[in-house]
Amino acid sequence: MKIYVDADACPVKEIIIQEATKRRIPVVLVQSFSHFSNAQQPDGVDTVYVDAGAEAADYKIMKLARKQDVIITQDYGLAALVLGKGCIVLHHKGFMYTAKNIDQLLTTRHANAKARKSGYKTKGPKALTNEDREKFRSVFLEVIETTT
Repeated sequence: MKIYVDADACPVKEIIIQEATKRRIPVVLVQSFSHFSNAQQPDGVDTVYVDAGAEAADYKIMKLARKQDVIITQDYGLAALVLGKGCIVLHHKGFMYTAKNIDQLLTTRHANAKARKSGYKTKGPKALTNEDREKFRSVFLEVIETTT
């Protein structure tokens, strides 16, 4: 099992790295070159850089991910694709994408996009709270402890 992180805007990278490295689970941060950093990562954490294109990180994760890998993303489209590969997919707000909820999430995303296109203003996501971070940590630990 590996953990792949759609890392450009992931606000829980530190939690992922901290908990995964304790358990010696490899982590791959996939991010665009526009987020390049010389920062040294702990052993077991690799960074894969991709072009700055809109879906470049998603395509790279799709190519690398295997059944039972854990993917962390806020992108519903990527979540749907890697669920189809048999991956376990988590959102940084602490919920798991599943075959039961992905259709509704995609439908809502599509409806909001249509509304915005026609001039309607939709609300953006709420700011990440400490409660969200702890919920993510809890769900993440449950997943990696039951999968390894």
